[in-house]
This record gives sequence, structure tokens and C-alpha cells, in this order.
Amino acid sequence: MDQQIPYWILFVVAIPSGLLAWLSMYWIRRRADRWGLVDKPNNRKVHTEPTPLGGGLGIWLAVMVTFSAATIILLADDLFAAWIPASITPYLVGFREQLGSLWVLLLSGTVLMVLGLIDDIRGLSWKLRLTVQCLVALACVMSQQWYLTAFIPFKIITIIGSVFWIVMLINSFNMLDNMDAASAGVAVIASLMLVLYIIIPGATPEGPQLFVAGFLMVFVGALLGFLWHNRPPARIFMGDAGSYFVGFCIAIATLLATYTDFQGSGVHAIMAPVIIMAVPIYDLVTVMVIRIIEGRSLFKPDKSHFSHRLVELGLSRGRAVLTMYLTTATTGLAAILLPQVNLFGSILIVLMTFFVLSLIAILENTARSRSKTDLGD
Repeated sequence: MDQQIPYWILFVVAIPSGLLAWLSMYWIRRRADRWGLVDKPNNRKVHTEPTPLGGGLGIWLAVMVTFSAATIILLADDLFAAWIPASITPYLVGFREQLGSLWVLLLSGTVLMVLGLIDDIRGLSWKLRLTVQCLVALACVMSQQWYLTAFIPFKIITIIGSVFWIVMLINSFNMLDNMDAASAGVAVIASLMLVLYIIIPGATPEGPQLFVAGFLMVFVGALLGFLWHNRPPARIFMGDAGSYFVGFCIAIATLLATYTDFQGSGVHAIMAPVIIMAVPIYDLVTVMVIRIIEGRSLFKPDKSHFSHRLVELGLSRGRAVLTMYLTTATTGLAAILLPQVNLFGSILIVLMTFFVLSLIAILENTARSRSKTDLGD
């Protein structure tokens, strides 16, 4: 890698958010009960003891405090000049130019975090939740022109596709949050894969994209701080407040990143974010299909998720989550190869991803069919 680019800063920026999230979880866990943030066991959940919610509040707090401090340093750099390494000084101008967009992202994510927090405490109808998600996504897409890279000549289709992508990932990570360390762990791996994709020299037409990578690493730090408390047996869950915030931030990061350009030979690299997010998307799509086939509401929670189906195969919960991690890493690494191959190679990568998920689907379906047969007997 080019030594002139301060890649080390990506590791450094993850430390404050990680420590803040780790510490804030202790405070939130002690107060969750009085705030009404407790997830009680029922027939569609795998935990057997009442568990504090509010992990999403801690993730949000860690990200917001870290970026607030960074914003102060950037706007008052004269006061902090002696503390800023010379190797990153040339990049500060570009970071300052992105502050407006950064805070639109953070404040929009805050709206969704609050929406999820209210849902965690009181419960909200799916129609209200979906409406707010769509409105926030539309406002971001229209005001910031955060478009999905698809090179579609009709702007309205690009706008609709971008809003759909954001809302889909919000709900994908929400659905993944059904087992200890599942959603947050997949989010960490997917985010790291996206970081690797956009910092590898020559992988994208813009070169290493440090702003998006830096944002994701702050986000990863907060998730890792949360995962310390969410690892089995979980002592706190992220709740809808966390999954909405997590899904939204990752979705916007995928839109902010540049994967290819229309004039280049690597147009096929536009598939990168889809392949990196293959596991959350797979879970969302398969759950919807199962509910439709079984004649159930698309919006009623159940135990038909990827992790549940892996447990039905005979895996322990820990191994089911590990399988999800490895699958996410596999598809993520495949996506990183996209800029390095030609069109034929990219088709092979897409097919490989499809076949891996299809193989999992076949095994899962076999387990579910056998389980239903045993119940019938």
C-alpha cells in the first residue's frame, strides 16, 4: 500500500467509539429496566431470561460523541494543530468539506434510532415504522443526492432504487437481530469488507476513499464495544433502536462509496455492495418468501430467520452465528475481487455467491421439511 496515505488513522478512529460504546453499555444495562427497555422471552424468541434493550442507544451515543469531537477538532484545528500528525494534515480540507453531509447522515440516523427506541418501549405499527423509514431515506436521497450506483438514465428510477436500498438494509439488519451477536457481528464484517474494498489502491476510480472508510471504522468501533456485552449469553440487546441505526448507516455508506465509473472497463463492480450485503439480503428475502408460502403476515415476527433455520439443521446457536459470519466474510472477499477481474470473472463471482446461498437454502429447507414431518408424526 502507498505509505503516503495514513491508513493507520482508520484503526485509531475506531478506538474512541469502541471505548465509549463498551463503557456506556454498563450504564444503560443498569437503567434499562426503569426506562422500560427490557426484552421479555416469548414463543418466537430464543432467550429465556428478561434481557435489557438499549444497546442501540449506546452504539448511537458512541458514534455521535466521537464525531462531535472530530468536528470540533476540524473546525478549530488551530487550537489542536500541535496534536494533529503531519501525515493527515493534507486530508483535513477534504474532511471539512464532508462535514455537512456527515451530519445529515448522523441526524437522519438519529431520527431512526429514536423511532426504534419508541418501538422498543411502547411498540409501533409496521405501517408507521415503514413510512418514517421511507421518508427519512427519501429526504436524504433527494437533499444529498446519495444515489445507488447503477448508471440508469432515468433519475426517478435511481431515486426509487436508492430509497428502496436504504429501507431494505434497515429492515435486513433489523431481521438479523434475532440471536446473540448476530446482527452486530455481520454488520462489523460487512463494514470491514467495504472498507477493504474502498481503500485498496487501484480498486476504485477515485482511489482510496478515506472519508467513507473513516466513518465505517468509527461505526465498527462502536459495534465492537457493543459486541463485548452482546456476545453469548447476551447481557444487552441492541433493539430496534440499534438495528435501524446500524442498517441506515451501512446503507448510506454503501451509497457514498464509489465502486466504478461508467466509462471504465470495470462497470461490473457496481455489484460489490449487493454481494457484500448478501447475508442480510438473503435473510430478508427468504423470510419474506417463507411467510408468503405459509400464508402469514410479512410483518409478524417469527422463527423463520437464517439463524433459526441453521439451528434447525442441528447447529448450536453459537455455530449458527459463526456460519453467518463466515458466509458474510466469504461473499465480502468475493466482492473485493470484482475490480481485479474482467466481465467473465465478475459473472463467476456473482454465480459463486448465488450458489453458496442456494446450497445453504437447500440444506435449510431440508431441515425445515423434516421438522414439519416429525411434528406431523
